[in-house]
Amino acid sequence: MVAPPGGTLPCAGACTQIVWAMATNETVTPHRDRRADLIDPATLAQLSGIDIIARQVVHGFLLGLHRSPNRGFSAEFAENRAYQPGDDLRTLDWRMYARSDRFYVKQYEEETNLRAYMLIDISESMDWSSRPNLPTKLWYAKHLAAAISLILTRQGDIVGLMAFHERIVRQVRARGGKVHWRLLLQHLHALKGGGRTDAESAITKVAMQLKRKGLVILISDLLVDPAETAKALIYLQHTGHEVLVFHLIDPGERDLPTTGETRFVDPETGDSLRVSVADVRRQYRDAVENAVTDWTTSLTSRGIAYSTIGTDEPLSRALRFYLWKRQRLP
Repeated sequence: MVAPPGGTLPCAGACTQIVWAMATNETVTPHRDRRADLIDPATLAQLSGIDIIARQVVHGFLLGLHRSPNRGFSAEFAENRAYQPGDDLRTLDWRMYARSDRFYVKQYEEETNLRAYMLIDISESMDWSSRPNLPTKLWYAKHLAAAISLILTRQGDIVGLMAFHERIVRQVRARGGKVHWRLLLQHLHALKGGGRTDAESAITKVAMQLKRKGLVILISDLLVDPAETAKALIYLQHTGHEVLVFHLIDPGERDLPTTGETRFVDPETGDSLRVSVADVRRQYRDAVENAVTDWTTSLTSRGIAYSTIGTDEPLSRALRFYLWKRQRLP
């Protein structure tokens, strides 16, 4: 999107992409002794495999909790798995040990009966990163969705998926179980960025389709019409659904480079504008902060949970915000 006459720059809620290269020769290797949910996305991406990353992130995240995220819910036995260092010794299955001479731990699924639906923005602007070694916003969205859906599945909840840009391009009916989770991963892995964003239509369709009240999770960079999208989210919330919004922001969208020239490009239209960084850097930062403040005010004042997540931040921050919302559901 091109900056209008007078030098006012659009950002955040209707932000343009910033195109420049940040050269780096740094090579990072994942550390096995670190919790995956605390590893930065650039390092985590080197692990490869959305299923591997999601499992390791969720495993580390749940181990890091001081108490059960769903205290008070009943639980039933699900399956055994091989013992791993760090597992709670109280979950060891001694009968299996007596039969096989190997250690296994019992796994349980908690009966919560929550219906969740994830809306993932896959527009062209999501398939972008400000640095060569930093994953795109779409990469972050897919792995965040995979991790949240795994947590939901392990709790006995059911989860569905809808991916959109100017139209809905992929939809998976909400179901539960590990087989369904693997199906979700296949659909997430296949998602490609493209097209303009029309979040309002996708949100409205969800409100019309979902007959049973549940949790709707929107994962987007919110490069949309703020007024219309907020209106659609508020309508969804008024129909009885709980709404959680993850606003993904690349670090390059928060701050411009310190010197030189920057070319602003709207990835969904191809329009561009080259400007001097020194002339607009402070105005740009203020505009981003104002846009985020507007989103916060318009959504949280209506009871919608909203959080900005930097794509350079570990997934644990986003998961903790999800858990905070989940604990407040009836």
